[in-house]
Amino acid sequence: MEIGFHYYWFNVDGKRTNDPNTNLYFGYGQPTSGIEIPSGEDFFFEKNVKHGKIVNDSLSSKITLEKRNFKVYLPPNYGTKKFPVLYLYHGTGEDITGWEKQGYIRNILDNLFAEKNAKEMIVVMDYGVALTSEQEKMPDNYPRTVISTKNLDKIVVQELIPYIEKKYKTDGKRAIAGLSRGSYQAMLIGANHPELFSAIGSFSPVIYEGTEDQPFKELPISNLLKSKQKPLFFIGIGEKEDARFLEYNRMIINYLNQNKYPYFQYKSPQTYHEWLTWRRCLYQFAQKIFS
Repeated sequence: MEIGFHYYWFNVDGKRTNDPNTNLYFGYGQPTSGIEIPSGEDFFFEKNVKHGKIVNDSLSSKITLEKRNFKVYLPPNYGTKKFPVLYLYHGTGEDITGWEKQGYIRNILDNLFAEKNAKEMIVVMDYGVALTSEQEKMPDNYPRTVISTKNLDKIVVQELIPYIEKKYKTDGKRAIAGLSRGSYQAMLIGANHPELFSAIGSFSPVIYEGTEDQPFKELPISNLLKSKQKPLFFIGIGEKEDARFLEYNRMIINYLNQNKYPYFQYKSPQTYHEWLTWRRCLYQFAQKIFS
């Protein structure tokens, strides 16, 4: 098997069945077996360094009329001063446990901070679905994903950021990032509010509901060109990802090049559309923000 993290299951008499001998991870919309094929890297291993912690939190949204759960990573020195905040999203079929379990975010950041290779930060791992009870009845397709993301945009700006900045010791600096579907969410929210974020991270980018004439019809990336702040734009991709993800990546980079907007491109060697790619993207991205 190729290096990296792979979901899998058994087909037993026609029924999908998890492997009872492995850990379960939330993927494909349900608890799913997973296996890691070692790449020889240790940047996401637990090491003998000072550790941050991950806490559970929630808020009641007036936009979707629901309780929204999220996780918050607090850096090792939390409590000694104020910190910037990264808002971070998972992908389709996953939930707020993804970055903690499959992504090893605590180990990645603990190690970076111990090595003094990144500035300590708080990370909010928010849930990537935001629908009213009526909207949830819609077919689970790209138009619903766009609606969900536009709701998420309102929640982040009107509810989540104010909640986080009131409850936690923050310094007012923010970045936003996500993987796959979460990359679209990060790009849409970041481009809609470039004044709020100093950096936007797009890991394995996806663009929804574009047309041949208007590829960015539902992604207001042009707002970045007009912004005074010019957030750092980071775009990461696995070298072996499917053609459609490589095409999304190419479209975004071509647009940024044509409009002379600065960006940083990272290519993950020998990886596909999976968690080793995204861990590596986070590792690279975290070193470039809040400096």
